[in-house]
Amino acid sequence: MEEESILVDKKDMIGVITLNRPKDLNTFTVPFAGALNETLRTLDKDDDVRVIVIKTSGKHFSAGISLHEFKDKSHKEYREFLKLMDESFHTIAYMKKPVIASVKGVAAANGAGLMFACDLAVAAESAKIGTTAINVGLICLGPSVPLSRHIGRRKMLEMVLAGDLISASEAERLGLVNQVVPDEELEEATTALAAKLAKKSPLALQIGKIGIYGMSDLPYHQALDYMEELFASLCSTEDAQEGVKAFLEKRKPVWKNR
Repeated sequence: MEEESILVDKKDMIGVITLNRPKDLNTFTVPFAGALNETLRTLDKDDDVRVIVIKTSGKHFSAGISLHEFKDKSHKEYREFLKLMDESFHTIAYMKKPVIASVKGVAAANGAGLMFACDLAVAAESAKIGTTAINVGLICLGPSVPLSRHIGRRKMLEMVLAGDLISASEAERLGLVNQVVPDEELEEATTALAAKLAKKSPLALQIGKIGIYGMSDLPYHQALDYMEELFASLCSTEDAQEGVKAFLEKRKPVWKNR
């Protein structure tokens, strides 16, 4: 593991992951990608954390995979290497807890893919986002998968094949970003969103995330049946009963995560 390439802080039920390779534009290397995945999984198991934020030190979110990694590998070695580079896209989708990207500067290639893979995203007004690997003779195939869950095929093809950086406001218009805020308000806005989610029932958040990801690849009627079954399982929990009771009694609920 690279020393201090990933920083972790926990406060008020929010786990904050800071990508900490600012001199290298927070690019992905083998140790960095491994550390990120390990940290995500650890926070997902931490009972003191309900929401996770991914932010970065330095000026930029992430410029993608370090180009120094693209040399002297066999086909088999490239397969194993790229699987690790994209592993966080799998990890976040499997996690029980919501993950929020806090994006500033450039989020390019795998850095953009990481943003797309996060459940929610808040971006600074000056942020630029793009699947830019085509510009160096590569192509953003891994990032195109989480990207495809947010936008239509034509726009996705344009982004992946042209490799342009788009503005934060355009990303918001396309549904890639939930909020765009002035640069100086990025941390405050991200924390506010995370704090709002952290106050919700952790079980409801977990089942909601599982359901929305799970139904995405199902036919319409099967998706409805699947979601109804998940909702029934939530309704039978103590926290669901507590939430309804607290609302009717006009008080704040006390979540027990069961």
